[in-house]
Amino acid sequence: MRAIPMISALILTKNEAGSISRALGSVAWCDDVVVVDAASTDGTANVATEQGARVLQPPPWGLEQPFGGHEARYRNWAIHEVPYRHDWLLVLDADETVTPEAADAIREAVAAPDGKVAYRIQRRDFFQGTWLRYTQTTPRYIRLFRPDKVEYERRIHPAMNVNGPVGQLEGFLDHEPFSKGISQWLIRHNTYSTLEAQEIIANQKNDAARVTAWEDLGGALGSTDLHQRRVHQKRLFYRLPARPLIKFMLLYGVKGGFLDGRAGFTYALLSAIYEYLIALKVQEMRWTS
Repeated sequence: MRAIPMISALILTKNEAGSISRALGSVAWCDDVVVVDAASTDGTANVATEQGARVLQPPPWGLEQPFGGHEARYRNWAIHEVPYRHDWLLVLDADETVTPEAADAIREAVAAPDGKVAYRIQRRDFFQGTWLRYTQTTPRYIRLFRPDKVEYERRIHPAMNVNGPVGQLEGFLDHEPFSKGISQWLIRHNTYSTLEAQEIIANQKNDAARVTAWEDLGGALGSTDLHQRRVHQKRLFYRLPARPLIKFMLLYGVKGGFLDGRAGFTYALLSAIYEYLIALKVQEMRWTS
């Protein structure tokens, strides 16, 4: 496939030598691929360099934690401070790949954006060889955008603010969140749950973030802006008792995760356990503060 003009690609890595080749291969059509590598010790940077990517190191703020302990700050540095050759940026995680159909859609989008400054694309999460078609809270993510029009926020699993119209792409990003095995997923999400708990505590102490439950309910149900709707939904969700049980019922029952079979049940259960870890750590932080 010939090189697609006007677009750069960014992949964020930390010890992803086993996955980075697939991600890079899926954007081989791009003539400007940047890997921001957080001091990997498994040869990730060497693999990326051998496949033609520009490998850069982020500033050394707390790289012993994922994304330096603040994912929004980390991603904002990567999209705003790194020099790219083109006006459009495609962002991938190391365990994601761009399907050929998505590559075609990206080509068409950047060639004729029609006023759009960002695009959402559907992600297919795979677990135990099964596409989790139903066991997902949010299947679409903004991954193609003009860097000067966007900004990330939140310490972990950040949301994106977009200054301009957002379009939608055909095709898929394929995601393998368990490519390193269940044990690594649990280790990673144990760390993520700590960052989530810290975010909750920080928001509760921030006067600007003190929004009433009714305001969050109104925003969660009525906001016409998808990003703001998600922000209100997440805050409203953190107000609920029995969040782990609600998360399981949402994914497995309401969303139809039971249609994904055993993989859907297991993933919904793991997601509920993750919520339980967050709740426990919030309690612990309150007791010790």
